[in-house]
Amino acid sequence: MHRRRGFTLIELLVVMAVVATLLTLVVPRYFGSIDKSKEAVLKENLHQMREAISRYHADRGKYPETLEALATDKYLRKVPLDPITESAASWIVVRPENPDKGGVYDVRSGAPGKASDGTEYAQW
Repeated sequence: MHRRRGFTLIELLVVMAVVATLLTLVVPRYFGSIDKSKEAVLKENLHQMREAISRYHADRGKYPETLEALATDKYLRKVPLDPITESAASWIVVRPENPDKGGVYDVRSGAPGKASDGTEYAQW
């Protein structure tokens, strides 16, 4: 008799069960690490924009009128994306108390929701 080589259905089911079990452990950590990396990029983008606003104010004596002015005047290469909303148009501009001093005093994220530490993105 000639016997065929291969896997039985039981062996395949056991392997699939082991793979499924491993995936249930790995997938939540994977998505959690993606969220944490987006939060780190958001913090860095906010820091860079705030530094650019400060440099603009120090050089010109007033705040920029728009975020795009930071890019056109070469304080930033371009307005960065908000990694949570994946848009450069979702930034919330905080205006100075005196409107004669310009239009952008500070910037905040327009992303809804809370970060992994429980704070709201809009408060960063």
